[in-house]
Amino acid sequence: MAMPMDFDGMRTDDASERTDDPTEYKRTCIDFIEDISHDYEAWVDYYKLPEDEDKRRRAGIRATITRTNEWIAKVAQTIKAIDVTMNDGIQKMAESTAGKPMQIGVFVNQQSSYTESKPGVIDVNVKASGRDGRKMKLGFHFKDDRFRIESTCGAYLEETDLPDEEFDLMDIHLKLHAEKAHQRDVISFTVTVFEIENHVEVDKRGVSTIVHIV
Repeated sequence: MAMPMDFDGMRTDDASERTDDPTEYKRTCIDFIEDISHDYEAWVDYYKLPEDEDKRRRAGIRATITRTNEWIAKVAQTIKAIDVTMNDGIQKMAESTAGKPMQIGVFVNQQSSYTESKPGVIDVNVKASGRDGRKMKLGFHFKDDRFRIESTCGAYLEETDLPDEEFDLMDIHLKLHAEKAHQRDVISFTVTVFEIENHVEVDKRGVSTIVHIV
């Protein structure tokens, strides 16, 4: 069985099968988040973890269901925004399922995970430290894709001049371009870091963040 890490969006339905009513679609997606969470909990069963780690991962999944469904209900106003929010929640459940062995924090305005910002160039602070003296390096989400990003406003993370070095303690700043954003837009992005030993990648983890434009 492969790790459920590189999940890249569920909604591939034919558009004709989807409702155009955001209220109805919200209900569908809230149910979907609850349903798919059981798949991730089944993964946790499969790993046969020590009790405290097992509890930690399940708590992460449950917390994600609550917060994501709150955001679907209250923040997302359009079909696209509901999709972005739902996919962010699925990504976060996958991250909880895989566990969080390294210390990683991704912050927007000193908030993590579920955040808010004004439109413009948004500062994203990434902090990370490895285990047992290993170094940290900015990684790739998938093959040649540095970041996973989905938004209602064409947002993107700047990829010029990204730090390529290995850090004992990573504390870097990324630029999230959201100049075209308006109030109620949402942006979900995933930053991936590599844990490095003797210049070789030994582990990687992604952290997903959602931004509500206010």
